[in-house]
Amino acid sequence: MISIVVPVYNEQESLAVLHQEILAEMETVGMQFEVVFVDDGSTDGSWQVIAELAGKYASVKGIRFRRNFGKAAALSAGFSHAKGDPVLTMDADLQDDPAEISRFLDTLAYGHDVVSGWKRKRYDPWHKVFPSRIFNFLVSWLTGVKLHDHNCGMKCYRAEVFREVRLYGELHRFIPVLAAARGFRVGEIEINHRKRKFGRSKYGVRRFLKGFLDLLTVKFLTGFGQRPQHMLGGIGLFSFLMGLIGMLYLTVTWFIRLYDPEAFRPLHERPLLLYSLGAVLLGGQMMSIGFLAELITAYMSRETESYSIAERTEPRAENEIVT
Repeated sequence: MISIVVPVYNEQESLAVLHQEILAEMETVGMQFEVVFVDDGSTDGSWQVIAELAGKYASVKGIRFRRNFGKAAALSAGFSHAKGDPVLTMDADLQDDPAEISRFLDTLAYGHDVVSGWKRKRYDPWHKVFPSRIFNFLVSWLTGVKLHDHNCGMKCYRAEVFREVRLYGELHRFIPVLAAARGFRVGEIEINHRKRKFGRSKYGVRRFLKGFLDLLTVKFLTGFGQRPQHMLGGIGLFSFLMGLIGMLYLTVTWFIRLYDPEAFRPLHERPLLLYSLGAVLLGGQMMSIGFLAELITAYMSRETESYSIAERTEPRAENEIVT
């Protein structure tokens, strides 16, 4: 069975149409399915539509938040209530085409654990498309996960991915990156993108600033999540050594000035003294933060594993005869 998770925020007009399109596609696929609609604090009649669909179709589940918690929270709730494997996500605004579901399943069957959609031809305004392309380039460059469209809401996952990847904040757009860091295989297919028929986009310019900050967080988590001192301590050690070199140089010039007062200016008149002191203090603080981060990581590692197991062999019974 496949679970289709759809986060919803003020998409009243689109839900019934989307559900009918999903029904038509799943009849073609010939696979058991469920649709999990997660109402992320909608203020229109979206929940009423979801409740009506759930009352009419056994394959529809509805989850309603008390307020708007964000897309990552909506996806997490949908994943935790999904019973199927694989799990497909798509937006509720009808811009994602349910007719692509079969292609996602085919690509997943070729050995991928995550398949991300790529909206090569987009029907969004330029002020959304251009920054998105820059953002996708930065994500691919910094993380090494080469996808054309990290922001695409239509993705397909094996259920085991969500036993190891946890979402919080606004990290939903980085699920392929987080999955790849755990060793899961990530693929991409080009999909059909459609014009918006109802409502308006829920994302503004602020999401790009938030996205860049989240990108730095993901880079730190995937690169140094289990060894934070390697980054924080490395920066701190470099700063401390630069400050120490500056202090040693000033010490030498102070001794020289004892014998030749005209050789150098007094220490209190030299900016290098402030820079060196600042570098030493910054270096010490960064290394101290690194040690604290290591303590937290060591404590948290008791509950979460730092590795990902793909398969296990079953032990053979002692009386089993091998032929």
